[in-house]
Parts: sequence; structure tokens; C-alpha cells
Amino acid sequence: MSDRNSEGGRANDASFDGAQSGSGEDPEPGFPIVSRTDFAETTFLLEILHPLLARAARPGQFVIVMTHDHGERVPLTIADFDRDRGTVTLVVQAVGKSSREMQSICQKGRKIFAIVGPMGIPSEISHAKKVICVGGGLGVAPIYPQARAFKDAGAHVIGIVGFRSSNLIFWEEKFRAVCDEFIVCTDDGSAGMKGFVTDGIKQAIEAHGDIDEVVAIGPPIMMRACAETTRPYGVKTMVSLNPIMVDGTGMCGGCRVRVNDRIKFACVDGPDFDGHAVDFNDLMSRLHRYQSEEREAMERYSDSCRRLAMEPSPTMPVGGK
Repeated sequence: MSDRNSEGGRANDASFDGAQSGSGEDPEPGFPIVSRTDFAETTFLLEILHPLLARAARPGQFVIVMTHDHGERVPLTIADFDRDRGTVTLVVQAVGKSSREMQSICQKGRKIFAIVGPMGIPSEISHAKKVICVGGGLGVAPIYPQARAFKDAGAHVIGIVGFRSSNLIFWEEKFRAVCDEFIVCTDDGSAGMKGFVTDGIKQAIEAHGDIDEVVAIGPPIMMRACAETTRPYGVKTMVSLNPIMVDGTGMCGGCRVRVNDRIKFACVDGPDFDGHAVDFNDLMSRLHRYQSEEREAMERYSDSCRRLAMEPSPTMPVGGK
């Protein structure tokens, strides 16, 4: 069982700065990408060699990544970790400037310049005898280590994952290996149950009647829907929040969220919170605050990529001859 007190939960208790070689012998700074898997046009997985981080990581924690020495600090939830291999796994969706940059640069054999973590309080793997682990979209990846941890603790695990369509599904076999029951939901009905993860939650709760806990990770609107679905049943529901974040230590205040009408910081007080107590309206309002700046950064990045693509190769004369 993962214990928040014994496992060191605060963001800076076991942080490892990545601006140094993972082996200590390679002069190039950073940590090697040992494998990459592309799940869809904009979704990809990176397995990164970082033995210290792999040894310290717990379900629910996250890292802050810098692709290169001038890169933005990007918070990413740890999707998996393998202590024997000394690797951590991150799943990224390329939706903005920095994540698009990661999609282009982060290839097998290259290095991530810096990784700081594990950060945040590990998820509490309770004594629940029957638990529902819910992941939607990109939240499917970080719910996996929690499902595995509950299974290892002896719980009956019901996994529910949701995607827009069947072509976006990933890790189905991994989930089936750690779940006693597994439900796939797709918006268009191309695989599994047609509908949303909330439909799967209702089905599971009504079929069992003795669910102790629901854990949900995904877009804020999905987590809010999950919390509202479980509220009438009185089932404890934990959600993992990923608000705007800069330093990851609580100093910037960018990741503040309202929980039970009190201010909390997702990076040091979370990322897990009681879904029935989170002010999701405030959270989603804050997430949209910098949309214009994000669009501007993306436009500048796209323009620079287009200009670079038009420049002749330094080894190729103009005209290609």
C-alpha cells in the first residue's frame, strides 16, 4: 500500500534535476529516450531512462520536463515506471507550441534535457475492496499505475476508459492484465460501449452496489461529470488536477485551485483531490486564461517551422543539384 506519510509526498522531497547525464559518463546533458510509440497523429509515448526517478516514483505523481535548455517547463503525469529497467513513461498530446516541439524533437536515441520529479503527493492506495479506475483521453495513461497499485493491494479493480473513437485506443491489454473488469467507452460506438465514461460508471455502480471508491483522471469537464455521477450514490471520488503550473513547488501560485472553498496548490497539496469538493468552474476558467498567448506562441512556432522547411539544406546547393 502506498502511504503518503512514509513515501515522502511533498513536491521537493525526492526531486532529481535532469540537467545531467543519466549515466554520469556521457558529457551530453539529459536523459536518453529509449523508446517512443505513436498512438495517434498527436498522441505519443516516451520511455525515458532515469533510474533514480524510476525508483522514487509513485502512482499519481508527476514530473516537469524541459525538452532543451531554452524549453518551457512542461508538467506531465507519470504514466508508468519500471524500477528494474530504470525507466519512466510519459504520454504526451501535441496540442500547443511546447508539446508540438516535443513531438518533433523527442525521438528514440535523443535526450530530454531536464526532468524534475517525482513531484506532488502520491495517490493514496486505500484499503478499498472494490474500486473503479476511470481514465478519459490522455487521462487513460496516468490511471494505469493507480489501477495496478490497487490490484497489488488486493482490491477488485474495475477499469473504465473512454476515447472519441477506436483508432485512439491504447494500452488495452495492459489494463486487462491489472483489472478484474474492464469497460471501453467510445463516443462514436466504434469499440466497446457507445457513450461516455459516466455511462460506464453508472453501469458498474448499479451492477455492484458496494463500490468503495472511484478514481478519475482526464479533462476537467470529464472529471466534473464523473464526480456528479457518483455524488447521488455517495461514493468517494478522487480526481487528479493538472492546472497551469510553472515551478511545481507552490511558489508561483499558478496552480491554485479551490477545494471546499479553500485555496490549495495542485503541485504540493495534490494533484489528487476530493472530486465532490473541487470548484471545477473556477479551475476551467483559470485554464482558459492564457488562450490568446498560447495561440500566439503556436502561430510563431508554426511560422518558424515553415520558414525552416523552406530554407535549403546547408549540404545541398540551391536548386538541389
